[in-house]
Amino acid sequence: MSSTPTGNGVNGGLAIDVRGLNKHYGDKHVVNDLTMQVARGEIFGFLGPNGSGKTTSIRMMCGLLTPDSGQGTCLGFDILRETDEIKRRVGYMTQKFSYWDDLSIRENLDFVARVYGMPNRREAVDRALEGLGLATRSAQLAGSLSGGWKQRLALAACLLHEPELLLLDEPTAGVDPKARRDFWEQLHLLAARGISVLVSTHYMDEAERCHKLAYIAYGKLLTQGTAGEVVASQNLATWSVEGDDLAELSEQLHGAPGVEQTVVFGTALHVTGRDGALLGETLRRIAGPGRHVEETQTSLEDVFIHMMSRAEDNMGAGAGAGGDAGGDTGRKTRKDQP
Repeated sequence: MSSTPTGNGVNGGLAIDVRGLNKHYGDKHVVNDLTMQVARGEIFGFLGPNGSGKTTSIRMMCGLLTPDSGQGTCLGFDILRETDEIKRRVGYMTQKFSYWDDLSIRENLDFVARVYGMPNRREAVDRALEGLGLATRSAQLAGSLSGGWKQRLALAACLLHEPELLLLDEPTAGVDPKARRDFWEQLHLLAARGISVLVSTHYMDEAERCHKLAYIAYGKLLTQGTAGEVVASQNLATWSVEGDDLAELSEQLHGAPGVEQTVVFGTALHVTGRDGALLGETLRRIAGPGRHVEETQTSLEDVFIHMMSRAEDNMGAGAGAGGDAGGDTGRKTRKDQP
């Protein structure tokens, strides 16, 4: 990036445009030369195992955390020099519910509106309550809400100041399937209004609902693109085996010609490798006549497991325990409200 436009809030239709971001904590290289672009109005999925650097990356991209090196823009503003401008235009939803259990839904939202110094707070809070279906529960204490309703409250708080970009850090962890589905319907409505969304997730069904994806492991970005592009980029063939004793078969296949990965999915064993013909021959020989063997479509989950198994762990013992290494650095005293 030869130059970085500043102060105009516009950068060629990109909500995020970062190059060469690096972050160390001691001798741990938590984020390694991250380059990424997110278009405006796009839902961009950010995937990777715990401790992979996702949270640290998100915080650097929105100006909450200063990188050791690298540069870029968020909503057209420089991530190093114009962080206050970025924070006014970004909604950030953390992994952990970070609002007050002893306040009602309305009181929580009103407090957040006061923190932002919003004029017409009551109208803004009413609009958020209606928009997220919280109006009938507005007097309920946040501490008594289920995971799905807490999620709605957190999203409503993120949207109060009408941000241009939402940064959502594993927002559906521990939430039931219906609440997750409803949440994603809401994200697509927001994207249709031009709001950009960067969301980290461990769920493959959620990843497939994103416009584009990136996968990070041990601080390094391994791949990015649409779900179809990510799958195609790995050139993997996958065969499915159904029958008895699949765990035993999986052990027998380790190291066999053409076999690079075996994963049990329910009643089927997925076997993956780059040479589909050789893989098929091996399976027909080892699986035996009592099992059903057929070639199947390589899934996004097959691909991510394959990439993770080949990623190099350069973090060392203890890095990323319970989250990104050093992930708490840069937290706001007001519970991460940017």
